[in-house]
Amino acid sequence: MIPKALFFRTTLILATLAIELPAVALDLKGSFVQGGLVTGKVQPGTRLILERKRVPISPTGDFILGFGRDVAPKLSLQEITPSGETKPHSLTIRQRTYEIQRIDGLPRRKVTPDPEDLKRIRKESRFIAAARQKSVTAPAFGAGFVWPAEGRISGVYGSQRILNGKPRRPHFGVDVAAPTGSPVVAMADGTVTLTHPGMFFNGKIIILDHGLDLSSLYIHLSDIAVRDGQKVTKGQLIGKIGKTGRATGPHLHWGVRWNGVELDPALLVPPR
Repeated sequence: MIPKALFFRTTLILATLAIELPAVALDLKGSFVQGGLVTGKVQPGTRLILERKRVPISPTGDFILGFGRDVAPKLSLQEITPSGETKPHSLTIRQRTYEIQRIDGLPRRKVTPDPEDLKRIRKESRFIAAARQKSVTAPAFGAGFVWPAEGRISGVYGSQRILNGKPRRPHFGVDVAAPTGSPVVAMADGTVTLTHPGMFFNGKIIILDHGLDLSSLYIHLSDIAVRDGQKVTKGQLIGKIGKTGRATGPHLHWGVRWNGVELDPALLVPPR
């Protein structure tokens, strides 16, 4: 029989440990597939390393993981608790087969830019890179995601692009074809980090920041209805479909990026 004094002392110690060492399991929900995104929550103060790359985490422990077009089937995720304990996790990522898309009839300069065009393209690329560095730590997408436009899907994520017979980089986004002037709305709550009246490839462009290094891109627009620094809500009108930049017809190119990784926007929203 355990003496009462020892029993109560042991109970007190266990209760104290329970208070000092709260346990929060790693909670992940989403698409574990190439191009996919998952959301998660950990104990505040935890650090996460995905394949040697630091994962942004909010003060409340919320985070996102994103998987690129060609990511390997197994990924390493290191969880480092506030007490310094390292917990390894292995993520299994479903592999995909991508389409080949041929687009002909583009102006030669839009496929093979001349030296002056290349200078302009590099400058515009710096604008985009700077806009994507403005992400805040608090997630703004708690209300979820919606399709930014209605229309025919004319281009899908990951497809190998062959432009005027010449292989180019894969297509990192979803194209929605619709008449010029059709509405484009924000896919989620966020902040406008970039608008531009006409880039060489992208034409009129908008970039939104949704927090935790998640951003969305809307290009080839005919009109822009927001300004830099403006707060927007999910479903709010931000622009109109057009065919500015490198485009053969009116459509929206919709892109999503997390922590430098291009994701498949179609995996964030209900299927059409």
